[in-house]
Amino acid sequence: MDLSLTFRSPSPFLLPNSKPLTRSIPLISLKPSPHRLTVAAAAGKMKMIEGVSDELNSIASQNLDYAAARRRVRSAFISVHQQLDHLLFKMAPTGVRTEEWIERNSKGLEIFFRRWMPEPGVKIKGVVCFCHGYGDTCTFFFEGLYLIHGEFGITGIARFIAASGYGVYAIDHPGFGLSEGLHGYIYSFDELADNVIEQYAKIKERPEVRGLPCFILGQSMGGAVTLKVHFKDPHGWDGIILVAPMCKIADDVTPSKPVLNFLTFLSKVMPTAKLVPQKDLAELMFRDPRKKKMAVYNVICYDDRVRLRTAVELLNATKEIEEQVDKVSSPLLILHGAEDKVTDPVVSQFLYENASSKDKTLKLYEEGYHCILEGEPDDRILTVLNDIISWLDARC
Repeated sequence: MDLSLTFRSPSPFLLPNSKPLTRSIPLISLKPSPHRLTVAAAAGKMKMIEGVSDELNSIASQNLDYAAARRRVRSAFISVHQQLDHLLFKMAPTGVRTEEWIERNSKGLEIFFRRWMPEPGVKIKGVVCFCHGYGDTCTFFFEGLYLIHGEFGITGIARFIAASGYGVYAIDHPGFGLSEGLHGYIYSFDELADNVIEQYAKIKERPEVRGLPCFILGQSMGGAVTLKVHFKDPHGWDGIILVAPMCKIADDVTPSKPVLNFLTFLSKVMPTAKLVPQKDLAELMFRDPRKKKMAVYNVICYDDRVRLRTAVELLNATKEIEEQVDKVSSPLLILHGAEDKVTDPVVSQFLYENASSKDKTLKLYEEGYHCILEGEPDDRILTVLNDIISWLDARC
């Protein structure tokens, strides 16, 4: 059950200078191993992943500060991902077409792109561009994988939306996933938003989607990025979808002004230092215990301590968003778990009530945690996905 509030007044398509990625199945045993890398584990240098070989655990434990290492690790784990017992990895495959590539942005960083298109012959209704959350990537739950006759295909959130008649595009933010940049480091939240605007402006001009309605979907921190994008380019999108958006840091965890001033000073002296403690949020993010156990297989996510400058940028960005919610003018869909303890649903209610949008909808899902697209029971995940499709269809 959800509580709803509504108010309404062909492949490949590689761009020039882009670099396609190729996949290969690593020659590594994926059978559960009874052995453990006991020395490294005992030394606390490695988080053991159950059900995979020692060799894969060794690969996953390497330093992921730089994109080359993250790309190697992701490649090694593709076959593991397709075996996961999760709705997003086992939904029946369709003829969805998929492609990934890399391009350099205006700052010289390699940005990872992913694309999902409806099967041939299906009319494309519109375009959905995705902004992932903090530490995350567009290549795990959002992507999903299956294996048939030796060929990789796509399930997951993106496949579901694409199979419903939409072209879906996603990037990994600089410093996250398969894009270049120091892992988990946000030098400037404004630059993060500028990169989204730059990359998706190119997507909108691609021949297969030019002229179609364009929507932007942001999850958690990606919701904050999406709102910053909207403030910078108010007329750039035909609608905004926010899933558990990070619009404000909860008061009980927001540092006092003296502490924030000290953190700001430190962030200028040693910006990349990992000094800000971070709780293990898995208990608060996934309501379904089985799905919570699968989060460890998202091996290229950033789950270390928050880097100093990153923490300051997140705090400043959410403060700025909180002060400007009345400037949100685009058609707006907000989806939030009512029991989310990571990003406060009360803040989503505040955003809904104060946004100037004449077409806005808030859906609060009873008992839902933070990851309502990945960590809920299967029927709830399908409800949220169908709510997104219904909203999109009504505006195309």
